[in-house]
Amino acid sequence: DLVPVVPSELLSPEALPPDRHPVAVYLARLAPGSRPTQRAALVRLAGLLAPGVGLGALAWHRLRYQHAAAARSALMAEGLAPRTINRTLAALRGVVREAWRLGLTAGEDYQRLRDVAGVRGSRLPAGRALSRAEERALFGACDGSPRGLRDGALLALLLGGGLRRAEVVSLDLEGLEPGARAVRVVGKGDKERRVPLPPSSAARVVAWCAARGETPGPLLCPVSKGGRVELGRLSLSGVAVALAALARRADVAGFSSHDGRRTRITRLIEAGVDLEAVRRLAGHSSVTTTARYDRRADHALDREADRVDVG
Repeated sequence: DLVPVVPSELLSPEALPPDRHPVAVYLARLAPGSRPTQRAALVRLAGLLAPGVGLGALAWHRLRYQHAAAARSALMAEGLAPRTINRTLAALRGVVREAWRLGLTAGEDYQRLRDVAGVRGSRLPAGRALSRAEERALFGACDGSPRGLRDGALLALLLGGGLRRAEVVSLDLEGLEPGARAVRVVGKGDKERRVPLPPSSAARVVAWCAARGETPGPLLCPVSKGGRVELGRLSLSGVAVALAALARRADVAGFSSHDGRRTRITRLIEAGVDLEAVRRLAGHSSVTTTARYDRRADHALDREADRVDVG
């Protein structure tokens, strides 16, 4: 159980301005794609440490070692995956680090809190790689309507380019090279890279651009029910909605945008592309991260298991 906490102990007597609030400063330092995940982790922590207080009202600068240790125990008791627990504790350390930098927390208290260890263990990798039959079915579900062309371009960028969802929605028309044979992407860490697209993917992006028009701005846009292209930026949630609708039309199991990225990386490795080249195409900081996206072993194990049947 959590250590007993006097409610007033973790309550701020006065509201801190955004430029002095450690949570606001911490989240502002993160890449846009990481903020929702880490904010959700902090909301979870606030609920554990001071139920009913809320993220903004919790006095994060008053957290001490015993609070972090208690939060670690509570997270483990919930049966969360080790990676989730460690990511949540990293968010806690990050906020307290900002509180120290802002002069709100003493260095000794920050160092003690940092000593709270992460947890060991692992789980099977999340997500999956789509089969080639699923890929064909999904592209087959994209007709010649404006929405179908938009969805075809979306799939082409995910499955043909291996882009992250945040990278896809941030693309502008100006980021396309002639013939859409490559796109310029700004990924995690504000790092720009050039991602070549295979011919079939480039053709689908070009087809969508013809329907979209040449007006500068976001590449992927919302499409109304009546088929009118709305020149705004497709949202992150809009990508999820579009993929869910595509999966239903194609009669394939649900998949995420990141599954498209896993699929592309797996295909490149299957084709014998050098792992360092795959890393650069994916925008990873290390080949270790890239290797975690390889799903070939899953299919190989399935085939080996089928060789010796029972019953």
